[in-house]
Amino acid sequence: MPPTPSSPLLLAGLLAGAAVAHAAVPKPFDAMVPASLPGTPRGWTYASGAAELVLAAGVAHPRSRRVAALATAAFFVGVLPAHVKMIVDARHGSPVHLAAAVGRLPLQVPLVLWARKVSRSAASR
Repeated sequence: MPPTPSSPLLLAGLLAGAAVAHAAVPKPFDAMVPASLPGTPRGWTYASGAAELVLAAGVAHPRSRRVAALATAAFFVGVLPAHVKMIVDARHGSPVHLAAAVGRLPLQVPLVLWARKVSRSAASR
């Protein structure tokens, strides 16, 4: 059966792809790290990429899917400050960058809902 938009494997693929992007092209992610966090932005970039990889593996595996999908929803909420920082940083720059930053923030809502749906689906099996 092909993956559907609510598919746990599609969610796992999105998380794994983001994890690879954090490792392969970390600089844009470094810029999103709020300065109030301890440590270096690169450390947070790599840590969040590692978390996404662990979450991807958990969502992909049926036995850990329910808990991993709930953790994924929490992760998506947890990175909201990074998206807000993108908006703050972009407000004095190009209108295109500002529009992209503002447009990206509400996309977290469907991601959270998707992860919750995957968790509920796993719990009902």
